[in-house]
Amino acid sequence: MNVNIQSVHFDADSKLIGYVNRKLEKLNNFNDRIIQVNVFLKLDNVVHAVKDKIAEIRVHVPRHDFFVKSTSKSFQESFDDAFDSIVNQIKRKKQKQAA
Repeated sequence: MNVNIQSVHFDADSKLIGYVNRKLEKLNNFNDRIIQVNVFLKLDNVVHAVKDKIAEIRVHVPRHDFFVKSTSKSFQESFDDAFDSIVNQIKRKKQKQAA
């Protein structure tokens, strides 16, 4: 599994990168054929004082792509929401294939 983490409009600290990597390692429990995972951490409303934090996750599996985008006031919260959604998508796809 190849992991690519990009931060847009800011520099992510090592704690945030480590947190994302630890969570992404769990994806192999749900699908062992994952080729690549792209994570984009973005700041929205750059011109305003209040900045929303956006986390986007794209997972590449043979013959299928999963994509999730989540927005909140912290990167951990955004990433957790997106991660939970991507896990649900992967589980649903696997159940459909089994049926």
